[in-house]
Amino acid sequence: MGYDELARSRRDEIVNACAELYESMSFKDITLREIGERTSFTRTSIYNYFHTKEEIFLELFKREYEAWTDDLLAVLRGHERLSPREFADELSRTLERRERLLKLMSMNLYDMEGNSRPEALAAFKAAYGGSLGAVRACLGKFFPRMTREDIEGFIYAFFPFLFGVYPYTNVTDKQREAMDAAGIACPRLSVREITASIAERLLESFK
Repeated sequence: MGYDELARSRRDEIVNACAELYESMSFKDITLREIGERTSFTRTSIYNYFHTKEEIFLELFKREYEAWTDDLLAVLRGHERLSPREFADELSRTLERRERLLKLMSMNLYDMEGNSRPEALAAFKAAYGGSLGAVRACLGKFFPRMTREDIEGFIYAFFPFLFGVYPYTNVTDKQREAMDAAGIACPRLSVREITASIAERLLESFK
């Protein structure tokens, strides 16, 4: 195995270990030590590939955006025409499969980016830009009456909305108890339901 291939393999192993921990732990509770204990090499070797825990999470975030972009491009290639309702449903299905992406979106991105090197941040932004481009391409194909301003209007409404989807659809037992005590109705919408609803509303004038 060459050096570049070994480096890529070890970076993937580190990110996979982080992803596994993130299934049951919060960002603040995951340490480089715990990530290192799940790899096949010494913990100190992590610093040869990532300088901070935030850089590892940023790489995981990048990977999730790339996977979502692939899903969006599959929708683009797989259909000639879609109505607003049909596209909203397809879009919501891609997000339903990307719960980890939505969970990462709900984190404090400023701290994650602030503690990462410029090259890591640039690679992440490129992946994020890929998802923006894929959504723009879908809108341009399925809704030819949309102007550039219309498409950007959808982007600026829909993408910020996504940052609140995970906490709204994944209420913890502690949060549920507090809401019950406060007399507040607990939301019971799924990722698919809430994202399809907002997407269809944003596109309703382009039927």
